[in-house]
Amino acid sequence: MPDISRRTLIQALPVAAGAAVTAGGATLGAAPAAAAEPISVAADGITLVAEAEGSILVRDGQDRIRLSHFMIKDSVLGQQRTFGGTPSLVTVGGAPAIQVDYLMSASAQQVKVRGLFTVAARRAHLRWEVSGSATLTPSGFMFARTVLAPSAPERFVPVTRWTRDPRGGVPYEVNAGALYQESWPGTGAYFRLDRTTPGFTNATWIHAPGDADNVTEVELVLGAMRPAAANAVGAGVPLSVDAWSEQPFGLYGPTTSMRLSAQVVNGSAVQREVRLTWWARDFDGRKAGCGELTRTLAPGAVWDETFTVDGDPQGIVFAEVRAASGADEAFARTNLATLRPHTYQAGGRFGIANYAWLAVPDKASVGALLQKIGVRSVRISYAGAPGHSPAELDALGIAHNVQLGGVIFNGTAEQIAAWADDRAATAVASGARYFEVANELNQPWMSGQKAAEYVRDGLRPIHDRLKDSGIKLMNCGLGGMDYKWTANFHAAGGWDLIDAFAFHPGRGNFTPDYAPPPGEWEQGENGSYWNFLGALRKARQTVDEYGGGKELWLTEAYACTRPNRWWNDTHRQAAENVLLTLALAVSEGVDGVNWYQPHDSTVHHPQEADPANAEYHFGLMNRDTSAKPALLAYATATRTLEGARFVRWLTFDDPDVKGLLFDTFAILWTRKDGYFLNSDHGTDPWHPHPEPWVDHWPTKTRLTVQASGATVREVDCIGRERVIPARKGQVTLTLDGAPRIYFGVVAR
Repeated sequence: MPDISRRTLIQALPVAAGAAVTAGGATLGAAPAAAAEPISVAADGITLVAEAEGSILVRDGQDRIRLSHFMIKDSVLGQQRTFGGTPSLVTVGGAPAIQVDYLMSASAQQVKVRGLFTVAARRAHLRWEVSGSATLTPSGFMFARTVLAPSAPERFVPVTRWTRDPRGGVPYEVNAGALYQESWPGTGAYFRLDRTTPGFTNATWIHAPGDADNVTEVELVLGAMRPAAANAVGAGVPLSVDAWSEQPFGLYGPTTSMRLSAQVVNGSAVQREVRLTWWARDFDGRKAGCGELTRTLAPGAVWDETFTVDGDPQGIVFAEVRAASGADEAFARTNLATLRPHTYQAGGRFGIANYAWLAVPDKASVGALLQKIGVRSVRISYAGAPGHSPAELDALGIAHNVQLGGVIFNGTAEQIAAWADDRAATAVASGARYFEVANELNQPWMSGQKAAEYVRDGLRPIHDRLKDSGIKLMNCGLGGMDYKWTANFHAAGGWDLIDAFAFHPGRGNFTPDYAPPPGEWEQGENGSYWNFLGALRKARQTVDEYGGGKELWLTEAYACTRPNRWWNDTHRQAAENVLLTLALAVSEGVDGVNWYQPHDSTVHHPQEADPANAEYHFGLMNRDTSAKPALLAYATATRTLEGARFVRWLTFDDPDVKGLLFDTFAILWTRKDGYFLNSDHGTDPWHPHPEPWVDHWPTKTRLTVQASGATVREVDCIGRERVIPARKGQVTLTLDGAPRIYFGVVAR
C-alpha cells in the first residue's frame, strides 16, 4: 500500500458533472430498509449485488468485480480503512440504490464512511462520503477492488480530447479524465475518475481522491469499447469520437492504401442522429480520402467505422474524424505513414536518448520500430531499469549506454564512495559502452558553478572505479554549449578523466544552421544561447583545443513541436530540422547523436496530454504514438548519413544558397527567407502554427548545377523521392528553406 503521506498530494476536483446525487446524499427518498435477503439493483447490462458484509458485487451476467473497502487519509489518524459494512436498499431520485454504512477500526470510530451505488445502462455510479473528522485529507482517499478472472492485467489509461484554440493555429490534446481498464474475453470495464495518481494505485487499492466535501465519485462503465468511448459514457459527454490505426505507430510498409479506424459514442441520455465526417491529407495538402456517414445512436451506443486511405510508397497522411449532432460535436486526429524497408549497417552513430522505456504500445513493437528507423544505440539501459534490458537490446543489435546521476555534492567520503560503488557496479553489470555521469549539472547556464565540485565528488570517483573496465566516460551532458562551465571543468582536471565530451544543443526558433558567435549569445528562456550550429562549432573547437582525442557526442538533440508557440517548431519545420540537424552533426565530425525522445510524453505523467509543457513535445511521434513527419525525417537522415563521408560546405555565387557535400550526395537549401522561424510573432508566446501540409517558405530559388548522369534524384525531408531529368549535363533545381538531398549532382 503506497505511503501517500510521503508524496506530493494532488489537488481535489469538484464533483463530476452529471452526478446522480447531491452532496451528502440529500436526494435519498426513503429510509434504509433492513436486508432480509441479498439486495441488488440492475439496469441494462449491469447488476450490483450487496453482499452481507458490505461488499458490492458487479455483474453483467457473470461476476466481474467486487468492491470491498474504502480507505481514508487523515492528518491526525493517518491511513484508516473500513472493515465491512451494513448494506441497505434506498432510493435516489425515485430509483433503487444500494447504501453501505461502513465499519471503522476502534482507533477511528469518529469517522463515518457511507457508500452509495446507483446504476444506469451498462454503468454504475460509485460514491463514498466521509465525515466525522476535521483533519481529513481527501487527496489520499482510495477504494479496494478485486477483479474476478481477468484476461489481462489492469491498465491505467489517461484520456484526452482534441480541442481548438479560438485564436486559431493547430488543434491539440488536453486531458479529459483517467481510466483503469479491466479486461475479459470479449468485453471489459473501466473505472473512470477525474483525477488519480497511478503511482499510488496497487493490486488492492485504486487512488480515488475526494473533493472539498470529502466525497469521492467514480464511474464504472461496462462493455466492449475503447477508452475514449468509455470515458465519454462515464463523464456524461454528449458526443465523443476516437481515431486510430490498428497498425503500430500508424506506420505501414510501401503500400497504396492504409486503414483509418474511428469510434463514435453517444454519451447522452437520449437517442440522436449523428453525422460522421472524415478527411485525410498528405504532406502537400492533397486529399488522400474523405467521406460522410449518418447513423442514429441509442444512449450509450458505440459506432465503429474503418476507412481506406491512399498512401505513397513513402510519406505521411494527416487524418481527422468529426462527429456532430445538433449543437454537439467532437473530433479526433491521428497520422498514418508509410516507410520503405532498409537494411542498416552494423554500428552507427544515431540513437535515442530517453523514454524508449515507456514501451508504448508494447516493448516488442518499440524494439522493431527502433530497428526500422535506424536507432543504433540507446542512452540508458541497465538491469532493473524499465524498458528493454541490455540483453534484449543486444538481441536487437542495438548498443546501449548508461546515464546515471545523483552526485552527492560536498558529501562525506563514505557517502560519495557508496554512491560511486553503486553507480559503477550498475554500469559494469549493464555491459554499457559509455557511462554519462549525471545530466545537465551546469545550471544556472553559463555561470560556471559546481564544475570543480562535480569533478571532485562525481566524475573522479566513477573514473577511479571504471578506469580498467573498458567503459568510456562522458561528462554530464551539458544543457547548451556552456563554455564557461567547460573551462572550469577543464581547470579542475575533468578533461583528462573523460573519453567523450557530451552536450545538449537546444534550439529555439532558429534554423539549425543559424550560428551566432558565442560572444553574442543571449541568455534567457528565449535566448540565442539555444542555437544549434553555433553551439556545435564551439563544442568542436573546444574538443580540438583541449585535445586528448576526445569523442564529441550530442546525447540529447531536439525539434520541439509544442503547438502554437513561436519559439517552437511546427510539425513541418521539425521534419526539415531533424534532417538538417543530423546532417550538420555529421559535417562537424560528431561521433554520436541521441534524439530526444521517441514519442510525446513525460516520464512522470506518461501518455497524459500536456500542451503547454515544452518537455512533453520532443517526440518523433505524437502522444498516441502515431508518426510525426519528424519520424520519417529521422529515418531519412539515418539511411542517408550512416556511413557517409562529409567533404565540404558548398559555396555559390548567391550567398543565400547553402549546401553540404558528402561523398555520394549533396544537401541543398537556401536562406532567402532568413534563419528565424515564425519570425512574424509578437510579444505573446502564443503564435498560430500552420497545419503541417502548409509550405512556410515563400521564396523559391532556381539553381542550375552540373549533373553526373541523365537524371538527378531528389529526396525531401520525409523521404519522398522525385527524379529530375538533366539536359546537356545540367539540371535545374528549385530550392527554398527546406533541406533536400540530391544524388547525381556534380559539385563545383
